[in-house]
Amino acid sequence: MKVKDIIKAIEEFAPLSIQEKWDNSGLCIGSESDEVSSVLIGLDCTPELVDEAVDCGADMIVTHHPLIFSGIKSISPDNRTGEAVIKAVRAGIAVYSAHTSADKVIAGVSGAMAARLGLRNVEILDQDGDGTGLGVVGELPVPMPAEDVAALVKDRFSLKVLKSSRPVSGEVKRVAMCGGSGSSLIGKAMESGAQLYISGDISYHHFFTEEGFMIMDIGHYESEIDIVEILFSILRKNFPTFAVRITENIYSNPIFYF
Repeated sequence: MKVKDIIKAIEEFAPLSIQEKWDNSGLCIGSESDEVSSVLIGLDCTPELVDEAVDCGADMIVTHHPLIFSGIKSISPDNRTGEAVIKAVRAGIAVYSAHTSADKVIAGVSGAMAARLGLRNVEILDQDGDGTGLGVVGELPVPMPAEDVAALVKDRFSLKVLKSSRPVSGEVKRVAMCGGSGSSLIGKAMESGAQLYISGDISYHHFFTEEGFMIMDIGHYESEIDIVEILFSILRKNFPTFAVRITENIYSNPIFYF
């Protein structure tokens, strides 16, 4: 097995060509011609994940978030990105990420969010015109009051807490969602006719919503974690006898709730 074989399987699901222009999905460490005997999958390529790959004998890491996200001027063990890069290079571990490429397919991050709530008639929220795009929108199986939707969201996403704007009056039927940082799609959510938009990293002023529309912030990590299982399933389906595993330290959320 080679790195390029793993990449091919992932990109049949989430083509690298559809990633956002500002993104850095793809292979950031290693060569496509490198041999691979085992793959470790996680959400974030932290130094701890690289250590785990070394310990379990994995020579390739696949994550959702890119290890190198924006331009860096130096690689130093004094910061976490540099530490992870150095450890991976020294150990000969290839590192690949499927970030917005996996966000923009309907069976990816946002589609997994919709599945948790059991949304019906799900479609892309911000369409690119080729069947891909960011976010999704659909209908709840049964309309319900905003307070009941909040309880449902907390239960389905295993949340200790969520942030919400002022609850709408009446019942919520149509729901828009986007995994990760989704503030840029608030306007699209309103245009779609959704009464509720669920995402992460929503800033203070966005919670001043218009009448009949509300926002819930469930957290960046919490909205995206299902992609780890999705990537695992893709590789297991394509390579049923190959050594693929999900990190034992799945909870890489840097945010703590007290």
